[in-house]
Amino acid sequence: NYLYVSGTSSTFVNHLEKYADYLSTNFSSKGLVIDIGSNDGTILKAFKKLGYRVLGVEPAKAIAEDAIKNGIDTIIDFFNPAAASKIKKKYGEANIICANNVFAHIDNPCDFLAGVREIISPENGVFCFEVSYLKDVIENTYFDTIYHEHLDYHSLLSLRGFLKRNGFEIIDALKVATHGGSIRVVCQKIGGIYKISESVNQLITEEYSKGLHELSTFVDFSNQIQKTRNSLREVLKDLKAKGKTIVGYGAPAKATTLMHHFDIGKEEIDYIVDDSKWKQNLYTPGKKIKILPVTYMYEHHPDYVLILAWNFADFIIKKN
Repeated sequence: NYLYVSGTSSTFVNHLEKYADYLSTNFSSKGLVIDIGSNDGTILKAFKKLGYRVLGVEPAKAIAEDAIKNGIDTIIDFFNPAAASKIKKKYGEANIICANNVFAHIDNPCDFLAGVREIISPENGVFCFEVSYLKDVIENTYFDTIYHEHLDYHSLLSLRGFLKRNGFEIIDALKVATHGGSIRVVCQKIGGIYKISESVNQLITEEYSKGLHELSTFVDFSNQIQKTRNSLREVLKDLKAKGKTIVGYGAPAKATTLMHHFDIGKEEIDYIVDDSKWKQNLYTPGKKIKILPVTYMYEHHPDYVLILAWNFADFIIKKN
């Protein structure tokens, strides 16, 4: 949710409001929206402005307290069936439940969905979440998005079966640009009042055509990762042989995956810069490359910059 600046959060909210007429006609201004993994409450602010009651669920205490100070009612806890029962008793059932960039991180998604079933309105409730889209991961060799936080990697085909086994049906799906390619999935309890959008079958048909259900697709994916490794290492090795300085831009978790899998370290990268003050003057895990403020790069004029936070490449290039 850190990525949900006001423009993006408005787009997300507008999709839930008007992607089909039934949402705006069935949700009253007094409806309850719950955001699981609500962070600073950015998305909930947009819903609150539209007249909804809002509630965040966020286990990170400091950022949850910031949200509360900014007028977003927030429960500081992890979401599970026990928490859901408490929420239902105090706040009632929810019309909209969101979980953006959360669903792939949880240890027990069945328990998580049991909690959602507990508090979602059976009449007109929808559960909406975003996850990195496996189709984009495969097509664009986004192997570095695979790391310890992400326990699952989703296709709509696999999600449809999994959600059905847990009492839900997908009613809409939309590809979005977040994290280099994500999928926004909207579902309801099985037998709910909303019609299933054509988008669901369209995307699943695309997944079949791309072979996301076949083992050979993942063997090819592995081979492409190796080709990318060899190509990048060759470029970096050639530049260093010419005495060039190379700086990494950004120190996200995906950079750690890339550097270890490609065996890129201090011999190739002189240092890394990052805009986040929380990362500055620390070191990358394992490779121990120092992370410095971006101002350091401007003071020392490196020859090349390798953008490690590639999902922000357009912003980084424009800014610099």
